[in-house]
Amino acid sequence: MTQQIELSGVNKYYGAYHALKDIELSIPKGAFVALVGPSGCGKSTLLRSLAGLETISSGDLMIAGERMNDVPPRRRDLAMVFQSYALYPHMTVEQNLTYSLKIRGVKKAEAKKAAADVAAITGLSDLLHRYPRELSGGQRQRVAMSRAIIRHPKAFLFDEPLSNLDAALRVHMRKEIRALHDRLGATSVYVTHDQVEAMTMADHVVIMRSGVIEQQGPPLELYDRPANRFVAGFIGSPAMNFIPAKSGRDGKSLVLDLPGSQVLDLDLGLPPGHAVLVGIRPEHLAIAAQDMPGFEVPIATIESTGATTFVTTATAPEIVLVLNSRSTLAAGAMIRLTFAPENVHLFDAKTEKRLATKP
Repeated sequence: MTQQIELSGVNKYYGAYHALKDIELSIPKGAFVALVGPSGCGKSTLLRSLAGLETISSGDLMIAGERMNDVPPRRRDLAMVFQSYALYPHMTVEQNLTYSLKIRGVKKAEAKKAAADVAAITGLSDLLHRYPRELSGGQRQRVAMSRAIIRHPKAFLFDEPLSNLDAALRVHMRKEIRALHDRLGATSVYVTHDQVEAMTMADHVVIMRSGVIEQQGPPLELYDRPANRFVAGFIGSPAMNFIPAKSGRDGKSLVLDLPGSQVLDLDLGLPPGHAVLVGIRPEHLAIAAQDMPGFEVPIATIESTGATTFVTTATAPEIVLVLNSRSTLAAGAMIRLTFAPENVHLFDAKTEKRLATKP
């Protein structure tokens, strides 16, 4: 598969601050890649380095097989869509779309036709003569995307383009962006702090923390087999539960640090007393009958969204479970929780790295 963008051993320093650390990333032509992580993790710095708005300190950046380390932004043939839209307020939608073509010497009639073609794709045909102040947030974002599309770049770079929109419009726009990507056969790199956006939009998700790529791969692979506690806790909503535990005397079981000291039969090959973290996703917990295996915990809060109920326990650490139904449970009541061993994720308590299990 042809690699459209390749980063090898890329580092970025701001004085003594090490913002990007030995980044290795290959993006195939036509892929939709999401860079995701908490604030300050380096995702926007990485995107700006691709665009040429930041100069990398070491390593190699290749775009369409050409080394781009010292190539200025205007010659990289990349189109960037910003969080703030960055539209020219004194220009109409059509003028905003055709401005980049105008400065490249494209004839007026040809540029006008190109704007009409792109507007038809993005649903802006009736808005070409309006000014940005006359548009809604979603319409402005469409103009920003259209301005990128009209250039037919080698790749699209999205820098948290939906963060200024309300929740319902965000959901709608992320579907539109993904549909546009598929229709154009484009290569897209999308920065977001929202793991739900990353999971639902991208073919390949890159999870970053403190300038390091913690894990990358298809969204469901990261969900099913997180490499460490950070990835496990970052991917998934509500977040994964983590319960301290120790391996039993035989090294083939785990004793949970919770009321009732539930024992899990897992052949780990660990020495007795080895400290681990048991990860279990909220949707994999179930309420068991009193005569069934499990452990009893008190309820702290009940939150219902109608079709779904979120139950949080009054334990340390707290445990969250998701019920796909309405519930008559109440705060203060005792419930018995259980889960299947095959749904357990285990992490070393010290290194926080994933441990292999043999249920």
